[in-house]
Amino acid sequence: MPRHHDVVIVGAGFSGLYAVHKFRDELGLDVKGFEAAGGPGGTWWWNRYPGARCDIESIHYSYSFSEEIQKRWQWSERFASQPEILAYLEFVADTLDVRRSFTFDTRVTSAVWSDEDKHWTVTTDDGETCTARFFIAASGNLSVPTPPEFAGMAEFTGDIYTTSRWPHHEVDLSGKRVAVIGTGSTGIQVIQEVAKQAKHLTVFQRTPNFALPLGNEPVSPERRAWIAENHAELRAGCRESFMGIPFEPPEVSGAAVPA
Repeated sequence: MPRHHDVVIVGAGFSGLYAVHKFRDELGLDVKGFEAAGGPGGTWWWNRYPGARCDIESIHYSYSFSEEIQKRWQWSERFASQPEILAYLEFVADTLDVRRSFTFDTRVTSAVWSDEDKHWTVTTDDGETCTARFFIAASGNLSVPTPPEFAGMAEFTGDIYTTSRWPHHEVDLSGKRVAVIGTGSTGIQVIQEVAKQAKHLTVFQRTPNFALPLGNEPVSPERRAWIAENHAELRAGCRESFMGIPFEPPEVSGAAVPA
């Protein structure tokens, strides 16, 4: 017989880690989590391309429910890079002891609801099944990459990398001719780092994007300590603000003001 759980959660990113903690530790339910990656982190486990970084200030791109986590973790930069965000999520997973509720390197292949039995039957890629009253898809909207489709890729004799599935080992681009396709936020981040290594860099852009300098900077030890002690003040109003960031919204459209 398949093992029955109260809740099955798919994904060990920001949402999945918190969901396990909420349902298991605060509500006392039997929870089982599945994650296709080799560890916690979600988007930040998969996306390891050069220059990967968050464009939301670190203090606001973090959990607010735990006093312990907010006091113990201190961000080193105003806008954290991928390695630091991943380290943060691993720290959270260990602090909350949620790893034991997940099976990693395991992908959910189906979830079927039964009106008769009033439960979900969840199947994974290793052929195992379990049942649950509640099924939580915390896999996010960035979990299924779109592979590039350009004519001639099959005949190309060089290396091809996609940012959504960047290798987990160092990629040495020094002395090479490199082409980057796309200038969205990811492309802009990649270009800045690849340009430091490549012998020659060519960027292909379909549609120009508007971008502003990030204004990133290190956070001094004194500032880190102050943030840890005053996080409640810094995050006041987050829950009533767009995207959880307590910034004052613009009062008028940019098109309505003179140059």
